[in-house]
Amino acid sequence: MSAGGPADGGGDGRGGDESGVKAALSGLTTRGRSFLAAGVAAAVCAYVLGQSDLLRVGLLLAVLPLVSVIVLYRTRHRVTGSRALAPTRVPAGSEARVRLRIDNVSRLATGLLMLQDHVPYVLGPRPRFVLDRVEAGGRREVAYRVRSDLRGTYPLGPLQLRLTDPFGMCELTRSFSAFDTLTVIPRTEPLPPVRLTGDASGYGEGRRRSLALAGDDDVIPRAYRYGDDLRRVHWRSTARHGELMVRREEQPQRARCTVLLDTRSIAYPGVGPDAPFEWAVSGAASVLLHILERGFAVRLLTDTGSSAPGEGLDGFAGSPQESADSAGLLMDTLAAVDHSEGEDLSRAHDVLRGGKEGLLVAFFGDLDEEQAAVAARMRQGSGAAVAFVLDGETWASGGASHGAVRDRIRRLREAGWSAVAVPPGASLPALWQQADQQQGEVFGGAVYGSKGGDGS
Repeated sequence: MSAGGPADGGGDGRGGDESGVKAALSGLTTRGRSFLAAGVAAAVCAYVLGQSDLLRVGLLLAVLPLVSVIVLYRTRHRVTGSRALAPTRVPAGSEARVRLRIDNVSRLATGLLMLQDHVPYVLGPRPRFVLDRVEAGGRREVAYRVRSDLRGTYPLGPLQLRLTDPFGMCELTRSFSAFDTLTVIPRTEPLPPVRLTGDASGYGEGRRRSLALAGDDDVIPRAYRYGDDLRRVHWRSTARHGELMVRREEQPQRARCTVLLDTRSIAYPGVGPDAPFEWAVSGAASVLLHILERGFAVRLLTDTGSSAPGEGLDGFAGSPQESADSAGLLMDTLAAVDHSEGEDLSRAHDVLRGGKEGLLVAFFGDLDEEQAAVAARMRQGSGAAVAFVLDGETWASGGASHGAVRDRIRRLREAGWSAVAVPPGASLPALWQQADQQQGEVFGGAVYGSKGGDGS
């Protein structure tokens, strides 16, 4: 929840200075300006015609809006405003609820209040509310909903409050300073379990064991620490060092997975929620969540060679304690990802070439012959590799894949990739299973998702 400080509905809190009076006069409504103009005109006509009764009418018409301005300006209504957004992170196409609360902290009741919150146009129309008189110490709550089919981060605010006099002659606007941010993340789909292998084969029957990494036991026997199991005391090292030393034990190494997202603008034609780039982003989000939930250490990589902010050396951990936070950071990154101006995949290839082995899942846009060769070489440092290729011409025409795309797919398969073409409106779960069935040996390893199952 965000809260704005007190808003002075009357003066500006520093007395009736000249700038405040000018601001109040600028708040005259069309009705107020019309009354003022009519009063001045009547006064001029009364002077020319010598009609005193008409002069009194003119003065009344002119003075009424001015009195309304002064009364509204000098009457101080101090109110506070707050905004509560639930939830703060929603998938594209889903709704979030925004609740606004106004508290009157002054000793005077307010008049008619008009409440307006600023929201980006993609979230829907700007919400406006009319609040009746709020008693001293009272509060009012209103709510509205926002929805976007386009992922992104959208600011909500500032909250504006309009006060008006009983005659509708003048309106004064006060703004609160607080903002909130709504994060619209990509849509995700649950994926069926298949056989995957990373640097280690997870925690199933086929897992490999390796030496512990940083944060576990050290590479050599170390000094005894309070709480260590005495059965792990290494007596030979204890005799050598003159103090208790404990031995390290082998630990299962966490399986790794890298999800590569091709963001080159030249690789994806079209914009909008149904564009091929949005399908690729949603697909990457689905795979990241799917792999993370199964205990893999995951890493998000783009064609620029950049990773998600806050990512560790081995990617985001998939432990139950950290999985939710890791998923949130990854979804926030994908919510804001945009096209890059790059034209090749060489930087991503350099990052993968120097990295550790593990499962590689890539979402490619259009690949010419040169970029297909670069993508094929990425397979060399990976235990297994899956590629989803989105061809812009196929998406534009809505037809089947043409010969050039089939050639790129064949080249990736020859390099060891399990590669599939993505037609318009394709279902990622179906393609995920198709990739598994295409090259069973690529997915050879521990089966996750169901103990002892075949993962297909």
